[in-house]
Order: sequence, then C-alpha cells, then structure tokens
Amino acid sequence: MTIDDLKALVRSIPDFPIPGILFRDVTTLIGDGDGFAATVALLAEQAQAMGAQALAGIEARGFIFGAAAAARLGLPFVPVRKPGKLPVPVLALDYALEYGTGTLEIDPDAVSQGQRVVVLDDLLATGGTALAATQLLRKAGALVEDALFVIDLPDLGGAERLRGAGLRVTALMDFPGH
Repeated sequence: MTIDDLKALVRSIPDFPIPGILFRDVTTLIGDGDGFAATVALLAEQAQAMGAQALAGIEARGFIFGAAAAARLGLPFVPVRKPGKLPVPVLALDYALEYGTGTLEIDPDAVSQGQRVVVLDDLLATGGTALAATQLLRKAGALVEDALFVIDLPDLGGAERLRGAGLRVTALMDFPGH
C-alpha cells in the first residue's frame, strides 16, 4: 500500500474533542488489516534504520503501533504509561498539555543505560507528550535521538518543538491544519 492509500484510511472527524478541531482518527487505519500491517511494516523499517535497540510507545495508541513494530523487529517494547498503571516503583514526569497537565510513568528497569530507544506514537500535534516521554526515558538512562509517528500535524509545531530538544522527527504521513 502507498502512503496515500494509508492516508485514505485515516478518518477525519470535525469538531472533536472541541469545536474547531479536526480530529484525525487512526482507529479506522488500525481496523483495516492490510493498512495496519503496511503501517507497522513501514514503522519497523524506519525504526531499524534509526538503529533502535528498543521502541517506547506512548499510551494508548502508541502501544498498538509500537508493540507491533517492536515484535516485528524482535526488539523490546517500553510502555510509557499514564499514572497508576505500573505495579513497581516508577520514574514519573509531570508535563503541560494544551488543556491542563499530564503525568507519564515508566518502569526504570525497562531501559538500559545508553540503550538506543526510539519514541513511537500515533500522532504528533504540539509535541508535549512525546517530549515528556523523551525526557523520562533519558532520565532512565536511555539514548533517545529519534521520534517516530504515524501522523504529523505540522501546522501545530510539534516536530519543531521536538527538534529543539535534539530529536530527529519522522512521520509516515502528515495532514495540514489541526
């Protein structure tokens, strides 16, 4: 499948979650077996070219794509979780969102010192969550130089924000606007 074929599988929903937002819904892409398989293959190919030794996926849709790509490559998968989901002592980081604050957590034993970890998520908007995940993984000792996304919304500036934090940013597709 081509990138245009995959883009056609992403549903656009106007005025969600608030009026004026055009939501890009990847559940329709995930729900198409051929499209999902092609997306995972492309993500795995990119992660391999980045020299990934592990993939870190951000809850929740980053789990879907990240775990599948990690399995395809035979690499470890590091879940970057919302609070209270891990049964062990965690590293946590609070960060600012567009409409409030959030917290991410990881098991500090999930990465090794200097391990090359690629952050992977479904969508890049303003970049706050991916930046927080990067900071958390770096705090745990991971070498994080790359962030990989299915979709980038370039008009929201997330890629530039991540580049400012020293990350190379790659997305399979982009959609103008928000």
